[in-house]
Amino acid sequence: MNTPLGGIWLWLPLLLTWLSPEVSSSWWYMKATGGSSRVMCDNVPGLVSRQRQLCHRHPDVMRAIGLGVAEWTAECQHQFRQHRWNCNTLDRDHSLFGRVLLRSSRESAFVYAISSAGVVFAITRACSQGELKSCSCDPKKKGTAKDSKGTFDWGGCSDNIDYGIKFARAFVDAKERKGKDARALMNLHNNRAGRKAVKRFLKQECKCHGVSGSCTLRTCWLAMADFRKTGDYLWRKYNGAIQVVMNQDGTGFTVANKRFKKPTKNDLVYFENSPDYCIRDRDAGSLGTAGRVCNLTSRGMDSCEVMCCGRGYDTSHVTRMTKCECKFHWCCAVRCQDCLEALDVHTCKAPKSADWAATT
Repeated sequence: MNTPLGGIWLWLPLLLTWLSPEVSSSWWYMKATGGSSRVMCDNVPGLVSRQRQLCHRHPDVMRAIGLGVAEWTAECQHQFRQHRWNCNTLDRDHSLFGRVLLRSSRESAFVYAISSAGVVFAITRACSQGELKSCSCDPKKKGTAKDSKGTFDWGGCSDNIDYGIKFARAFVDAKERKGKDARALMNLHNNRAGRKAVKRFLKQECKCHGVSGSCTLRTCWLAMADFRKTGDYLWRKYNGAIQVVMNQDGTGFTVANKRFKKPTKNDLVYFENSPDYCIRDRDAGSLGTAGRVCNLTSRGMDSCEVMCCGRGYDTSHVTRMTKCECKFHWCCAVRCQDCLEALDVHTCKAPKSADWAATT
């Protein structure tokens, strides 16, 4: 059985630790001592031979991926900020998000998609910034082309997203392709959906040339949108994720509920229903919602009734410093007063049952 953690999430925490200069001195030690990438790549657990080969050949790409981990982890946390499971990382857990990824749930589907998208985004950005030896700006965007506004010249630096997708597919999918089980197919599907999401928001930007900006001549290039757009899109796909089962010959999916449409390549798919994430349960990867801040006036997922799972909440009175009475002064500054603001903060009560204590 191919482990669900056999993809990117098993080794990315170590990659981030070893390749981020702000976190560890290992990268600088390798440079100072003339060490090769083999030292690093041979110590990352769980890599299959293809991944290790790519790691040896492209240590600069590995570093770009490692530096991008925090970005898409933060995006995951932003998207789930008002939900019981809020994409929190576990500092002492080797798999970054803990055992939640052992379950073939919608949350796991989202994590695989957003991480795959993050790899594409990080590599493509590094290409455009000249940080990688194996790629640069998109070499295909040369010469003259046409759009709805007329003729333009390709110029500037178009993001080489095809390289980012190609490398991400080769590296991230390598382990899943060795497995033939249902979970491997689920991961491959969601990885692809994540990669496609980044390319969906590739946009054309142009600069006008001519008398008084008349735009008689245009120079254009393709640029990735802010990663938030990808995150928002995958969040919508998470909310519309389709539960599937394996088909009879074990080569693909069919919908679990015949009333729903067959998933497209852009949809997220999952096998198992999610736990409710109300109580702390390490086996399920749930940290529970005890102590989480809730919104007393909301009717959504962040409401105290939903967030606290009916357990009730505690209210504390706090004060905080805020900016107030701001005025614009010519020219050109905005000056504000510092004011104390009193507010109530509501946090979910912890469960009282013995069952909860046994699972912590």
